[in-house]
Formats: sequence, C-alpha cells, structure tokens
Amino acid sequence: MILIFGAGGQVGQELQRTAFAKGVACKALSRLEVDIANAADVARALDETAPTLVVNAAAYTKVDLAETEINAAQRGNEIGPGVIGKACAARETPLIHLSTDYVFDGTKIGPYMESDPLAPLGVYGRTKAAGESAVRDAAPLHIILRTSWVYGEFGNNFLKTMLRLARDRDELRVVADQHGCPTSARDIAVAILRLAPRLETGSDLYGLYHFAGVGATSWHGFASRIVEAQANITGRRPKVTAIATADYPTPARRPANSVLDCSLFVRKFGFGAHHWGEETDAVAQALTGKS
Repeated sequence: MILIFGAGGQVGQELQRTAFAKGVACKALSRLEVDIANAADVARALDETAPTLVVNAAAYTKVDLAETEINAAQRGNEIGPGVIGKACAARETPLIHLSTDYVFDGTKIGPYMESDPLAPLGVYGRTKAAGESAVRDAAPLHIILRTSWVYGEFGNNFLKTMLRLARDRDELRVVADQHGCPTSARDIAVAILRLAPRLETGSDLYGLYHFAGVGATSWHGFASRIVEAQANITGRRPKVTAIATADYPTPARRPANSVLDCSLFVRKFGFGAHHWGEETDAVAQALTGKS
C-alpha cells in the first residue's frame, strides 16, 4: 500500500491514475483531508493506512505568491516534509519526497548535479531546499527526487496554459533565456511505482537524485513544441515570439539554468524519463483531443 500526500496536485493525480492502471494499491490524501504540517494528522494517516511506502507529492508551488505568503510556503515545503519524515522514521517506512530545480540559482554553466551547492533565488526555492534538509535529517529511509518544469493532464501547468492561449491568441510571447528540462507528471508517477518494490529490498538505494525529462530547452522552445503538437488537431498555429526575462518581470526571480543531470538516477536504477519532446507531444495532443 502506497500512501500519497498531495492527492490534488499534478503528480498526485497522475500517480493515482497510474497506480490504478497497474493494479497497485494506494491511498491518496488531499490537503483538505490532512494538514501535513500537523503531526497528529500525519501520524493518524500512517496508522490508519499502514503503508509500505509514503510519497510526499504535496507542496506549496505558487512561486510568485510565495514571496509574500511566506508562512504558507514554509508550512507546505519545509515544516510538512519534516513532519512526514519523522512519522515515517518512527514506523521505519520508506519515504519518497519530491523537490525542485529552484533550489539552484541558475548561474552554473552546464547541467546541475546532486552535489552542486544550493543557492535558491526566492522563498519558494528556499523553502524547498529547507524541506529537503528536513527530510534528510528526519527520515533515514528516504529518496529525494529533484525534478523540473513539471506538466501533465492534471492541475495547472505551463503546457495547459499554452494550449489555452493558443486557442485564443495569434501570438504568444515567451521567455527564451531560461533553460530547463520539462518533465511529465506521468514519467514521475511511473518512476515512483517502479521504485516502490525495490525500496523493500535495497537499503543502498536511498538518497538524493535528479529525475527530469531527457534533453533541455527554453520556455520558448517548450511553448513552440506545444503549439506544433496541438496544431495538427486544431489547425491553429499562433506565432511564438521569443522574449527576454527582463521583458516579463515577475515577483520571484527564476534561475536562468534549471537543467538537471540525471545520470546518477539512470546508473542506480537502470531507467530514466522520456525525452521532453515526446511526452510534450503526447500530453498536448491528449488534452487537445479532449477539449
């Protein structure tokens, strides 16, 4: 039995769908059902479920609002993971915790490795970095998966925003000087389910890993791929214009380089994510076909 915190999020919803399709038993709890920053809530959830694995897919992900909603970001990204980690440690239950590329400042030339120093630019990144530390300190049996630019059929994400705008606009202006690895929620869900049985037997598997879509692109490149994927169905092909970060100011600074080196994960587990373009095409076309 897998217990999932963050049932309403992108990964949480995809994980439920994928588990059901594969016949894997899981229990998913939303933030309305469990406050992950409340130790009694979390303990009760684990005791009632008696899971063989806990997945923390819950997080505060409003990057810009985090600059002012600091307490909410801390509860969701730092305090909550620590509470879950302590509860898992007390029951010797393995924990998979999801983190983010935003723990880096984006100034490195080349992909980021797990050993690179953390230097988050904003509240969101700082609280996620603190959450990693909280999990690491509390739960010996943990895997922390850092991922990036997550998208999928559920929740709110960049891909769904671009599909909506492509229906209504003739031009999309998208930042071209930030680079990363778009990662499908489906790939993350499949990876977690493949890891689950191995955690029951492999104590040397625990630790920190990067897991992201293969290849890298800019937000502009990502948007261009999305537009092309839906154009084959809708016939609409709005112009995608490249702009600079300075042309689209936001309350929170974003790293210019969010590219993650995932070779450690591939070496350790023998598989990785799909190429970002393949999954982008599949998800964009699936969503377009449903609309």
